[in-house]
Amino acid sequence: MVRTVATAGRREWLGLAVLVLPVLLVSVTVTVLYFALPFLSADLMPTGSQLLWIVDVYAFLLAGLLITMGALGDRIGRRKLLLIGAAAFGVTSVIAAYAPNAESLIAARALQGAAAASLMPPTLALIRDMFRDPRQRRMAVAVWAAGFAGGSVLGPIVGGRLLEHLWWGSVFLINVPVMVLLLVLGPIVLPEYRDPRPWRFDLPSAVLSLAAVLPTVYGIKQFAVDGLGLQALLGVVAGSVFCVAFLYRQRTLPTPMLDLRLFADRGFTVSLITSTLAVFALVGLFYFVAQYLQMVLGLRPFVAGLLTLPAAGTALAGSMLAAVIAQRVRPGHIMGGGMTLVAGGFLVMSGIEVDSGRWPLIGGLLLLGTGIGAVQATASDMIVAVAPPERAGSASAIMEAATELGGALGVAILGSIGLAVYGERLTAADPVLPPEYAEVARETLGGAVEVASRTPGAAGAALLDVARSAFTDGMHLAALLGAACMALTALLTVLLLRPVRVDTSTADGGAE
Repeated sequence: MVRTVATAGRREWLGLAVLVLPVLLVSVTVTVLYFALPFLSADLMPTGSQLLWIVDVYAFLLAGLLITMGALGDRIGRRKLLLIGAAAFGVTSVIAAYAPNAESLIAARALQGAAAASLMPPTLALIRDMFRDPRQRRMAVAVWAAGFAGGSVLGPIVGGRLLEHLWWGSVFLINVPVMVLLLVLGPIVLPEYRDPRPWRFDLPSAVLSLAAVLPTVYGIKQFAVDGLGLQALLGVVAGSVFCVAFLYRQRTLPTPMLDLRLFADRGFTVSLITSTLAVFALVGLFYFVAQYLQMVLGLRPFVAGLLTLPAAGTALAGSMLAAVIAQRVRPGHIMGGGMTLVAGGFLVMSGIEVDSGRWPLIGGLLLLGTGIGAVQATASDMIVAVAPPERAGSASAIMEAATELGGALGVAILGSIGLAVYGERLTAADPVLPPEYAEVARETLGGAVEVASRTPGAAGAALLDVARSAFTDGMHLAALLGAACMALTALLTVLLLRPVRVDTSTADGGAE
């Protein structure tokens, strides 16, 4: 029997626009800081270790607290948690903008990451509450997913423009007016939802979830920087031990923070893995794209950011297209097709040379954006549809935690592959360099560019040519391996989700 459900009206669609604001900003904040690093380094003069913590501590706290915040929103109210997070995110952004030294900026970034963790899960969960009609829900989730993907692309553009006219703190202050708008409109257009049978908050579970994620992400990032060393290995092993302890505790609690029964649903689990790998591709590829545009093609940061804009546009198009064709095409086929497009984007990237110019790169980004938009929209909707209404916040948090992990893995694995090839090629070329500069040039392309600028005459020009060629070779191999991984994922997604379709006859649209 088909049950009719209430359709969303003007208030709900306006509420969706409000919900996209924090998603967009949290995503922008992750990428915009990269362009501010040279400016804040000159002003605050952080050590190398402090500079890494300025970048990484935000992602550590964001990833580590997502599961706890998702469950907390289900308990105390999703709108309440969202508004608390918005206020905290605005305040910590001001503190970060006016930080007088590196230590205070690291502390502000940590608090900002914790605030961001309270912003993310309620947004997707509230979409589930506001859009009961499955068709409207899919379209709303597609808009949400496009905002998340588009924010990571808009970050370089926003950051590049601000830094050409203002000081480094301006990249944080852009958050404040948006958070004020969210605080004003949120109580008006967003409904409140909490679990009608609230569970007892379990502090040990919260501590264990944080202990599981933080060392794991730290270990992955150490692997990206230094390879498989002791710190990277200890981080991953420690995170794995705490993860096992966290999962064991969830199995023994009558009302767990994380409902492990969600993973028994094939649609939920496969969608989660596919979404994670899509972000793996996006972040891993943009690690190379940003450097290629600025240090190989020699473009200004703002121009380099503009050239990534087509990816944001096609991500939106891919999200909307996925929502439209979901009425006739099974989710496994949509996600499989999206991953195939992502693989195609990687293949285009694998053919780019030092003198290829910008157009082949833009072509690869167009394919990548379309595919990731389709995958993220479909996977997000599947995850929301499967979860019980009272656990939608927890399910959203699981997806977003997996997204953070996918991004860290993308940089760690693909970035390490590219750096290994770069170092090998540069060593084989054996450019003539002063001994104190040789190691710096072999570590990164940025180091080689800096050394070349200090090396006069033909030697500096030769080093620059060799370094750019070596970096491009590393990008080729990483892109080829990425293409193979994405193609295999596409095939497995289609096969594993073949029997799964989204039920359009119920308000919640659960997978069957």
